[in-house]
Formats: sequence, C-alpha cells, structure tokens
Amino acid sequence: MKTINEIQDEIIEEFSAFDDWMDRYQLLIEYGTGLEPFPEEERTDNNLIDGCQSKVWFSCHQTPNPAPTEVDSSPIITYQGDSDAILVKGIVALLIRVLSGHSATEIVNSDLYFIDEIQLREHLSPTRTNGVNAMLRDMRLFALAVIQK
Repeated sequence: MKTINEIQDEIIEEFSAFDDWMDRYQLLIEYGTGLEPFPEEERTDNNLIDGCQSKVWFSCHQTPNPAPTEVDSSPIITYQGDSDAILVKGIVALLIRVLSGHSATEIVNSDLYFIDEIQLREHLSPTRTNGVNAMLRDMRLFALAVIQK
C-alpha cells in the first residue's frame, strides 16, 4: 500500500500535466465520476458535512490494523463519500484517494500538502474552500475519535 505522501505526490504529478485550470477542473470532474456509488442508507443528516455550500456526505468505517506496530496499532479507516455538485464530487474523490485505507494515526498526523501544491484553494471560491476545510476537519475528527476510544 502506498503512503499518504506517495499518493499526494502522484496527484501533484497528475495535475502538473495541465497548465490550464479548465483542464484541471475537468480532471477533478473525472475523478468524481470514478467514485464508488454512495449507499443510499448512508445519505443521512449525520453523514452530511456541515460547512459545505453543496451537499456532501461522508461515511467512515474502521477495521482492525492487519499489521500493527509498536508505534501505530490504530484501526484502518475507510471513507466513502458523495456530493450533489460534480466538481465537489471530484474533490471528495481526491480526499478519499489520499486518506482512505490508512491508519487513524496516519490520517491525524498527515500533512496534506497536495492541496496547496496543486493550487486548489487558489482556484476555488471562498465558500468551496470552506467546504474543503470542513471535509478535512470531519475526516480527521473521525480518525481522532477512533484513536481516543
């Protein structure tokens, strides 16, 4: 399994292939179309991200760490998500790609530098940027809650 940083580096490389932000937006849209279908039973108010302009849902599940170490024995977190806005759905797909399948400790301690490296915040409206921050906050809060159990 690739590390969070290796996945971030892949994303940075994929985005660097495009100079024009219209092409980068198209890439985001393509990521969103590749998301696994979000289960209808997970479309609840509890899974709705507060602070997003669009409707965004995330569900989080944990499984025991198959390779615990002395440093990190926290559970593996798997995220699913969806949005009613096509561009935001692509952002959801990016965040899931980077964080899902990693331990709760890795998620909480990760430095998500790819967002700034691909200049995502610079090319989103302030409300969309707030939404990205809200998604990250909730994804990390879930991982933190798992660690603190």
